[in-house]
Amino acid sequence: MAFERSLSVRILNRVGAALRSLGLPLLSLDENALIARATRSTGLHDFGGDEFREGLRRLLDSLEGEAELSALGRMIARADVTRLLENRLRITDTLRRSPQIEEGEIRRPIFIIGLPRTGTTILHELMALDPDNRVLMSWEAMCPWPPPERATYESDPRIAEVDEHLAGVDKIIPGFKQMHRMGARLPQECVVLTSHDFAAVLFHTTYNVRGYQAWLDTIDMGPVYASHKRQLQYLQWRCPADRWVLKSPAHLWSLDTLLDTYPDARIVQTHRDPLKVIASLTSLVSLLRSMASDSIDPAQIATDWTELLADGLGQAMEARERREIPAERIFDMHFSEFIGAEVDMVRRIYHHFGLDLGAEAEARMRDYVSGNPRDKHGAHTYSLAETGLDVEAERRRYAAYQDRFDITLEPLEGKGAQNL
Repeated sequence: MAFERSLSVRILNRVGAALRSLGLPLLSLDENALIARATRSTGLHDFGGDEFREGLRRLLDSLEGEAELSALGRMIARADVTRLLENRLRITDTLRRSPQIEEGEIRRPIFIIGLPRTGTTILHELMALDPDNRVLMSWEAMCPWPPPERATYESDPRIAEVDEHLAGVDKIIPGFKQMHRMGARLPQECVVLTSHDFAAVLFHTTYNVRGYQAWLDTIDMGPVYASHKRQLQYLQWRCPADRWVLKSPAHLWSLDTLLDTYPDARIVQTHRDPLKVIASLTSLVSLLRSMASDSIDPAQIATDWTELLADGLGQAMEARERREIPAERIFDMHFSEFIGAEVDMVRRIYHHFGLDLGAEAEARMRDYVSGNPRDKHGAHTYSLAETGLDVEAERRRYAAYQDRFDITLEPLEGKGAQNL
């Protein structure tokens, strides 16, 4: 896989590499320096406890020791970590000043879970068009302070700021929009909320931080999901939610904890041929990581992520069997039945959960599907051959999942859909 970078980015990375080879200091990823930077910029010092610091420390260690960051990558990582620390400080301060926020109820939220590249994004975008649903928008996920307000939710100045930021990302990795649309007004995965606790699989998507991910696989996610809930209460404080609709593949690894935190949650689990998923995901992760590193190994990414995904599926299956979730609270959506009949699938989901899909919401969804064809920004082409994985070995790896949910197998070469 070849990644074309702009001349300015290539020059920046070469200068950064030259400085490092001379032992000259570059942008610091020192924990204490970043903490000090965030407290200085906000004027705040209370992070709401120190539990997050182990995750921060583990992430920074992996960024320094494993990620092979380019000069641009160091700039991006430093800015991301600083932003998350600032957000945490400001959210904590708001919760301290207005403790009634944590009394807000979150009733019967819907969580869309499933492997990446299985239709979760399209489904989330469609359900966001129903005014009875409240989703996490990209602009409020990235810039959650001050708490969003209903009166200015569609005109908040942060929308333009985030769109400008995303336009910069598009310039650095222009091929990304062929795989996944970006926009301040598009729904965002709620895994970004757990980033404020530095306990999110998102980091290993953007950077090669295997050591950090190995640590994340072992921790108790209870406190992280408690923080997730507080952040939803914070976001809905002045912009109330009739019904939250949230999504992230990360919930596969923590379905037990999710249900402990949201005991009345309803679950939509999406399903697709896992070999098609890993081929598409390898392409996407390779491109994402190319923004921050000049050292990209698709075969290593595929080997790493197929193990992670199989583990996530296994944990979710075990949680479903152990907890015996009532059938009326979980819906299994197959990708093969979804693509080409997207709005009909939404109607099926609503019917399953006893919800009404209004005529206006349905019309919006149908307009959205017709106005956003799968190849709107070009086809996303990928191949399992580029992963170096053995097809038969991978079929054995996922056999229990494929049998349990009667997964339709797909051709393993060719182009795929954008925004899955």
